[in-house]
Amino acid sequence: MTDLFNYQRRTSCEVQVGDTPMGASHPIRLQSMTTTPTADVEASSAQALRLARAGAEYVRLTTQGVREAEALREINARLRGAGCTVPLVADVHFNPHVAEVAALYAEKVRINPGNYIDPARTFRHIEYTGEEYAAELRRLEERFLPLLRLCREHHTALRIGVNHGSLSDRIMSRYGDSPEGMVESCMEFLRACRRERFDDVVISIKASNPVVMVRTVRLLAATMEQEEMAYPLHLGVTEAGEGEDGRIKSALGIGALLMDGLGDTIRVSLSEEPEAEIPVARKLRDYCTARQGHPYIPGRVPAAFDYLRPTRRPTDAAGPVGGGQVPVVISARLDGHCDCNPRFRPDFFYLGSTLPEAVAQELRAADGQAAPSAAAPGYIVDSDAWQPLPRLYPAFSYSRLVELHHCPAPLKFLFLPYMALGEEARACLRRHPEVVVIAQSNHPNRLGEHRALAFELQEEGLRNPVVTFQHYADALPEDFQLHAAADMGALLLDGLSDGLMLFSTAQAPLPAAALDQTAYAILQAARLRMTKTEYISCPGCGRTLYDLPETLRRIKEATAPLAGGGLKIGVMGCIVNGPGEMADADYGYVGAGRGRISLYKGKECVEKNIPEAEAVDKLVALIKRCGDWREE
Repeated sequence: MTDLFNYQRRTSCEVQVGDTPMGASHPIRLQSMTTTPTADVEASSAQALRLARAGAEYVRLTTQGVREAEALREINARLRGAGCTVPLVADVHFNPHVAEVAALYAEKVRINPGNYIDPARTFRHIEYTGEEYAAELRRLEERFLPLLRLCREHHTALRIGVNHGSLSDRIMSRYGDSPEGMVESCMEFLRACRRERFDDVVISIKASNPVVMVRTVRLLAATMEQEEMAYPLHLGVTEAGEGEDGRIKSALGIGALLMDGLGDTIRVSLSEEPEAEIPVARKLRDYCTARQGHPYIPGRVPAAFDYLRPTRRPTDAAGPVGGGQVPVVISARLDGHCDCNPRFRPDFFYLGSTLPEAVAQELRAADGQAAPSAAAPGYIVDSDAWQPLPRLYPAFSYSRLVELHHCPAPLKFLFLPYMALGEEARACLRRHPEVVVIAQSNHPNRLGEHRALAFELQEEGLRNPVVTFQHYADALPEDFQLHAAADMGALLLDGLSDGLMLFSTAQAPLPAAALDQTAYAILQAARLRMTKTEYISCPGCGRTLYDLPETLRRIKEATAPLAGGGLKIGVMGCIVNGPGEMADADYGYVGAGRGRISLYKGKECVEKNIPEAEAVDKLVALIKRCGDWREE
């Protein structure tokens, strides 16, 4: 049972992968995947060595045919000859025979239940009787058992890797496109492993949407526990993209699970050189596991909270905050400068203990005029500096609750840590529904303490909105992005935060506008507030049929004029991760052959085999033709 307040790793069994075991008491392992054609032994060996030197503890290679599977023998030999013992993982889709060959030469084989036994998905609905469905499961097991026996004979581990977009028509027909369907797709194979008494199994269950990914992994862990299984978990957000967005989306999804003790190995999938993934994964792992042994948090979980199917904590609106409205962004501007990127303009500027004269003049000029535009930001100052001006609101510390009672402001903010939520604070919040709580924490496990505060309010029937205040001393933007997204992941996905306020305490503070952009990127990754175009792009592998990083750059450049409304564009290297993996995308750009691209609208292929040189322009034309091109 997951402790939602106090960090502890889930107990899993040990799985031997070459000479690098995972699970049990072993560290959370880091891995990545080569992007070279696996049949090119020299290039693949060289890249695998670079990944191992970067810190990859497992290296995966695409294995689309027997030729690639047999190439693993020479790649493995070259690495061992160079003194590198990193285990190799064969990535197999569609062909059981290829998996059986790969099991002879790799330390682990990954198969996808959605296309290993069942035919490739066609998005057809098929009606099965109970007897017909049972017959399909028997057929599955009969075809799966030879691989298990080969793996046992050759001491090869197995990864059962379910992807959101590649569920078989059989699973989709019975369970729909749902977490339950993803879990059942996995469990069918796990039950066969248990009946065969084959235990060197690792599971992954991924999606490009972090919300789906987190909920599904939680459900899988709970289902395994019910069936007395403890196989290790591989975590990852597929097609996360690159740059800031790829890091934030990965950290939000993977971090939400690591913080709750789930996960035995991770891969951060970035549309960049694979060596770039390892430092990011290491930072994320180390940050999440550093809370081991922290001081105890005495929280209590409300009976109404469902960890497997969370809904947003019920609140009453306090101005634009809470009550089902999109989460807000508060930007701390203690220097009084409120410049910002209009696309990522905060809802409120927190100015601290001083009201700058320029802001005061702006608000006085608005006094007595018509109601302010919804686009106009609010300003927050400490209670001593507050004046009764439009769009100016006071913030109180928890030690000044008496003053809060006598303040006539229509909207108030209260800085409140969990341990200060005593009876006086509860009474104050009951009396003042116009108060927004700004949750503070200096605890080593700030997720646990923020959760405890939100849950305590819910248990007490207090419906005041909660904005989560997070502060970081990180000097590097990447570290800040990873840490903030990891801390906020579970809070946002569990519906426990009505907004966030990010603050840099570094010796050379990060620019406030960059913090605002990160806040909005976190909300977008959690699918709570869409402010820009999202690119769902795979990291590339040996199947990729074009220069993915360069193509992604050109697509971003061509679609830069799009207004911030959350249009989603999928950029996929090949058909394996094509229409299914783009289930969350509005448009898709998919490698169809060497130098050829197919374009999708949703799951429908609308233009096939376009010359690569023309494909980006045709993608733009398709978006315009469908009426979704809206410039800022």
